[in-house]
Amino acid sequence: MKSKLIGKTSEQRTFVVVLDLGEEAFASLTAFAVEHGITAASLTAIGAFEKAVVGWFDFQSKSYRKIPVAEQCEVLSAIGDIAVDDNGKPSLHVHAVLGLSDGSTRGGHLLEGIVQPTLEITVQESPGYLRRRRRPEIGAALIDLDA
Repeated sequence: MKSKLIGKTSEQRTFVVVLDLGEEAFASLTAFAVEHGITAASLTAIGAFEKAVVGWFDFQSKSYRKIPVAEQCEVLSAIGDIAVDDNGKPSLHVHAVLGLSDGSTRGGHLLEGIVQPTLEITVQESPGYLRRRRRPEIGAALIDLDA
């Protein structure tokens, strides 16, 4: 992983992060957020994966149905945010649309993606603090604007 700070004001930073072949996207982005002390941000990404897993949230079971993508795929669009979880650690929430070789797509919550050959991410820090709290009645952690 490589990153570069491309913009900075008194209230926010903008980074470009480039992941290399073989890196796992979700874990690498989480490590980047920890390393840079990011407590609130939005992110966008494009690139490609060797394989990936996206998820569809099943409200009845309060869990993600995993949708494996066991082939090379283009990251047509990935958008998300970073907030701080109940343990004080950065927590990512990323949705992705993945393009397959036949032109079809798979999409959902990005759960895992093995980069091949690259993933280019722009991280735009927000001038504030976002808290993601676990909501047992929903089965997911959501941003709590009152925290």
